[in-house]
Amino acid sequence: MWMNRRTFAMTGGMLAVAAAAPRSVRAAGRAPSAADDMSFVDVELRASARSMIEMMRTLPPPSAGTLPALRAGGEKFAAPRLADVNVDERLAPAGKGNPNVGLFVINAQKGGDRPAILHTHGGGYIAGRARNEVGSLQKLAKTLDCVIVSVEYRLAPETRYTGSIEDTYAGLKWLHAEAAALGVDRDRIALLGESAGGGHAARLAITARDRAEVPVAAQILIYPMLDDRTGSTVKMPGRIGTLGWNAEANVFGWRSFLGMAPGGAGVPSAGVPARVRNLAGLPPAFIGVGGIDLFVSEDVDYARRLNEAGVPTELLVVPGAYHGFDIIAADTTPAQRFTKAKLNALRRAFGQKVEL
Repeated sequence: MWMNRRTFAMTGGMLAVAAAAPRSVRAAGRAPSAADDMSFVDVELRASARSMIEMMRTLPPPSAGTLPALRAGGEKFAAPRLADVNVDERLAPAGKGNPNVGLFVINAQKGGDRPAILHTHGGGYIAGRARNEVGSLQKLAKTLDCVIVSVEYRLAPETRYTGSIEDTYAGLKWLHAEAAALGVDRDRIALLGESAGGGHAARLAITARDRAEVPVAAQILIYPMLDDRTGSTVKMPGRIGTLGWNAEANVFGWRSFLGMAPGGAGVPSAGVPARVRNLAGLPPAFIGVGGIDLFVSEDVDYARRLNEAGVPTELLVVPGAYHGFDIIAADTTPAQRFTKAKLNALRRAFGQKVEL
């Protein structure tokens, strides 16, 4: 499979800011060849992995200086929108001195009683835009016959975690308050996010539990970015995290988000889902991740802790799959199995019939 630039950009910026082919490839200043070791990658994903490396080796490492260009790159290749699924742009009050937050409201219909998704996009906490995800979310809304509200939360480092938490929570409160007008069943609202968006969704589930204002039916966390210690004080073994989002990018993303060096004992749990001690009372969870994704260990551990806290939790680890494989190599068998599991997790949360 050849990965074109539009497909690459559909990851919502989460890979564009990685700037990370394996360091040996980037340092050598050459495109990868058949001699580069791909034995640890699922055989169906190897062609897309090589294409990703070839594209990403041209990008600079993420930094304060390169961030504007990295963000702009993702803006050029937004997913095309569907003409038959309506989209509205709205503003939600975030309160506490925060500006109103932008929302994209997808597939709303008055008079209905359908389930809904509150979506948070990926991008390492530092990039990506909800606007660029609308086309792919329209397809999802059509598939599940649901409403989706996607939050244009503020990015780091301009806004730290405290601000983005209020942004995503404002989106959830707005969705719940406007449920009747949107044709939404208030008891069937799920959270969905990919990569950093998965981290936002996990953090939002905790915030909703603690504030006890809005019920959440499920949290669907797709290779979520949950732990600032990964890549900083916790090193990953061997080939894990060498394709796509890597340790270097992860440290920059967390430093930008937290406003301090990641990994230390003084990092506040308020910004890091994996540091939250009490996970009891959270909504049922689905966590999906690739076996060579940088986030695999933190995601597996978070699933274990959720399960031990009494939270119904489904965990899917796809052997030999890299970060964002389900989008970049969507036509492969591993990606199709992964996407089907994600959709079925949402169907179960919504009380819909799962597909076998």
